[in-house]
Amino acid sequence: MTKTYAHWIGGSWRAPGNGHYPVINPATEDTVGHAPEADQADVDAAVRAARAAYDGWSRTAPRERAAVLDRAADLLAEHAPDLVPLVQAETGATLRVTSSLQVPPAIDRFRRYARGALEPDTVPLAPLPVAATPLAPGGLIGAAAVRRPMGVVCCITSYNFPLTNLAGKVAPALAMGNTVVAKPAPQDPLCCLELGPLLKEAGLPDGAFNVVTGSRAAVGEALVAHPGVDMVSFTGSTAVGKKIAESAGRSMKRTLMELGGKGAAIVLGDADERVIASAVGAVGSTFSFHSGQICTAPTRVLVHRSLYEKVIAALTHYAESLKIGDPVDNSTVVGPLISAAQRDRVEAYVSGAREQGARIVVGGERPAHKPGFYVAPTLIADADPAMTVAREELFGPVVVALPFDDEDEAVRIADATPYGLYDYVFGADAGRAWTLAARLRSGNVGINTAQRHPETPFGGFKESGVGRDGGSFGLHAYSELQSLVWVA
Repeated sequence: MTKTYAHWIGGSWRAPGNGHYPVINPATEDTVGHAPEADQADVDAAVRAARAAYDGWSRTAPRERAAVLDRAADLLAEHAPDLVPLVQAETGATLRVTSSLQVPPAIDRFRRYARGALEPDTVPLAPLPVAATPLAPGGLIGAAAVRRPMGVVCCITSYNFPLTNLAGKVAPALAMGNTVVAKPAPQDPLCCLELGPLLKEAGLPDGAFNVVTGSRAAVGEALVAHPGVDMVSFTGSTAVGKKIAESAGRSMKRTLMELGGKGAAIVLGDADERVIASAVGAVGSTFSFHSGQICTAPTRVLVHRSLYEKVIAALTHYAESLKIGDPVDNSTVVGPLISAAQRDRVEAYVSGAREQGARIVVGGERPAHKPGFYVAPTLIADADPAMTVAREELFGPVVVALPFDDEDEAVRIADATPYGLYDYVFGADAGRAWTLAARLRSGNVGINTAQRHPETPFGGFKESGVGRDGGSFGLHAYSELQSLVWVA
């Protein structure tokens, strides 16, 4: 039997004001469970609970906050055998992705910010002699900059990594002394609701963490507009991010937004066999890793013309070797997309590219696998940089290949989209790649690798977002600087 959930508000379950809606398994099209549908009263209750808990939690000693977050990591690890199948069923991610990159990173993030709660929050500034003014007498003036919590933080998360993404927001927010109201993506909120009782068991005060869900945009809109919310942390599409920025700006709420991406992997002409293999593996991850539902994916591969057909052939072989099927099967590499609507959207982009004259090298047809919302790994070659498929984020297992003749052209093509989240440079000369990275309008650049470093500041240029999180930068993102000045 499927489970029917309530909202998690004020440290207990609260029946929703608008009933429930089904959460669908993208691989089987069966119902995983029923999520609560919030109304305005539910949203208001969650914000009020967070506001009531703020004074006590923000004044809790950092060591006590650290202990709660550490205990939360322990409990997540203990409950991983139950959470992994739930996350897998909600997201449609393969078992390999779920067991390694859905639940374990959430544990790691709580552990990381347990340490983060103990990081120094004060930057001492050297005393300075200041002359007398009509405002005040002169003297030796001391000062310090101190990080203070924002207040009530609204965390709105994406559907691709629901638990990991939420942990990446909640853990640093709580470490800094904020309280939280979370609103998970409507497609897979159940695992996020399960976090509520675990945090309570870990010792988090009632109201410091709350979760409301809903299938309609009105729930998130009500949270963002609520006068009791001080900050909005959002991961999702650029279109929704712009609406959040407009609403939050009316009351000058702080925002942290990680938005869309259209990553370019530039393969330079000096790339040798080893570097080409690395580039193909990185770009191929768009096909093989969570069906391309990754904002950092290198969905465009820009290849020096001398290597273009060689890279096309290697990517074709890569895509054709991947098994599409049931994500619970350990041999499956490509699972479904999150919903029928997302599958249809990706298919429409591919059809549009074909109509505009691009070459569909592999894929482009719906797999025979049924039920489920599957899209075959698709490689599109000979696209013009101005084509829609080369400019807009698809969020599916689709790669667009474009040739270039020199570095200036490569930079122009890479920077020709509104996005600037994550780009990549592959070349035999790492110093040359480093220099080229400086010309890319991108918040992150991988050189000869798609691997991430967990302590780097993560965020985007242009329409890919506002602000940075990750490592200690995540603590900075969920705090305000207060300057203290005194006579030394």
